Amino acid sequence: MATREKNIWILIVFLLAGIVIGGLLGEIASNVDFLWWLAYGQEFGLGPPVELNLSVITITFGVMFKINIASIIGMGLAIFIYRKI
Repeated sequence: MATREKNIWILIVFLLAGIVIGGLLGEIASNVDFLWWLAYGQEFGLGPPVELNLSVITITFGVMFKINIASIIGMGLAIFIYRKI
């Protein structure tokens, strides 16, 4: 049973690595003429950050996601590698 939980965590780590590395490669590829399409994507999240002022401490919450084609390819590659392991 423990191996099943470990496999789920490994999959999550692979997916996050695929998203981050793919996103970085997409941003780098945006400067190359024939690879511009890898940087095509959307940005969504909490526009202006939400602020919680408790008089003693102020907490600011903000989340922004930027998904591009390269990060989607990275996720697919991460799932493919995970299945091969």
